Amino acid sequence: MTGPKRAKMSAVDTAWLRMDRPSNLMMITGVMVFLRPIRLARVKKIIERHFLRFPRFRQRPVQGAGMSWWENAPDFSIDDHVVSESLPGRAGTRELQKLVSRLASRPLDPQRPWWQFHLVENLEGGSALIARIHHCYADGIALVRVVMSMTDAAPNGPPAMPFHPPKRGKSRPSDDPLAELLQPISGVMKIVRKVGATLIEKGAAIWEDPAKAVALAEQGGALTAEVAKLALMPQDSPTRFKGKPGVGKEVAWAAPLSLDDVKTVAKALGASVNDVLLSCVAGALAGYLARKGEPTDGVMIRALVPVNLRPIEEAYRLGNQFGLVFLELPIGIDNPVERLYAVRANMRALKGSFQPVIALGLLAAMGAGPQVLQEELLHALARNGTAVMTNVPGPPQKLYFAGAAIERILFWVPQSGDIGMGVSILSYAGQVQFGLITDRGLCPDPGEISKRFGPELEKLLLVTLLAPWPREGDLDPAVAARAVGAS
Repeated sequence: MTGPKRAKMSAVDTAWLRMDRPSNLMMITGVMVFLRPIRLARVKKIIERHFLRFPRFRQRPVQGAGMSWWENAPDFSIDDHVVSESLPGRAGTRELQKLVSRLASRPLDPQRPWWQFHLVENLEGGSALIARIHHCYADGIALVRVVMSMTDAAPNGPPAMPFHPPKRGKSRPSDDPLAELLQPISGVMKIVRKVGATLIEKGAAIWEDPAKAVALAEQGGALTAEVAKLALMPQDSPTRFKGKPGVGKEVAWAAPLSLDDVKTVAKALGASVNDVLLSCVAGALAGYLARKGEPTDGVMIRALVPVNLRPIEEAYRLGNQFGLVFLELPIGIDNPVERLYAVRANMRALKGSFQPVIALGLLAAMGAGPQVLQEELLHALARNGTAVMTNVPGPPQKLYFAGAAIERILFWVPQSGDIGMGVSILSYAGQVQFGLITDRGLCPDPGEISKRFGPELEKLLLVTLLAPWPREGDLDPAVAARAVGAS
């Protein structure tokens, strides 16, 4: 008698599997909101027809002493993975947020494939579909494509984004909005394997001994210098967002912002859409800290920002293939225009950086090396950051699922190590959707942060409309401040 069919798990996917902690589950959580009801039986049929066309989702991850693998789940049943949830009374946004918070804090069943969909059928006359998928299956870019492949362009079809393996030929560049950080790097995965092998060979020594990191930088070359830079990176400012996370999480989301408004501000102020959005996040965090009585003068927090490292059409392969960059957010700058330009400068400084490739190499080392190396490298990645912030492009047009229009799409990114905050940005149907997840012990009221995203964009819009513009160059932040004050 033969056992369950198995397939070896990649080193990077293994790293995400190993990163699971009761205090930080490596689980991506998402929600689709509908203004009309959808039914459980129809949802199950869609999941079976489209989601389960990927054989990986019938498999469960298994950890061994020296390696991990995918194993076909015995007695697989769709009823275990697509379930109904009920909200109390006349449920609205508050009750839905409480439910998503509970589910984001609850681990998936290790005896089954690590994903589950929860249908809420009594949400203000409509429905909501909550998805929980472990990060070891795929990264955010791939999972968004998988979920979108289940949607239609109209109530009764045709499919909006059919998911087919690409034809052979020249691949398109990724439409990841953060891909602009990367200049073309030939042989990305070859470099990743080299970095991972080097880190496995040297252990975590370069993070334990600054002198070794300095010596590494002196070897010359952009790659070695970038490794040393990461090893010698100082910690960001201490705030109430940093600390030892617990099990409980809280999620929140903001009212959607107009993507056209964001683009208008970006064009007028000579910045990118990402610069504007991340500046709004920095302003919202600063406002929250100030309300709590914490000083913000000179405060800088660092965010780990994922960067996609593969063409978008390769997402059908699932798995994880992205790097990370450390982006400094100038919380201590009060002037919204000055803050935006500081974010823009920090983003531009990262262009052409090897940081994403090195970070993917770190993840490969975590998955292929011994557990003690994983702990050291995970600590090295997480100790210098306060939050994980990701921006994923969604469809520009409104989509339909199970015959109902999708009103909103939201998701929440997991955090690694002791990081206690995640900010997720998704564009959909001409709007920008913000999702925020925090550790309940460090920040029990993330809604107080999320409600500030919109006002931060309004400040920049006001500056754009009222400030006297020079003929050339950037808008002087001091001039902008006087213009807003005069209004």
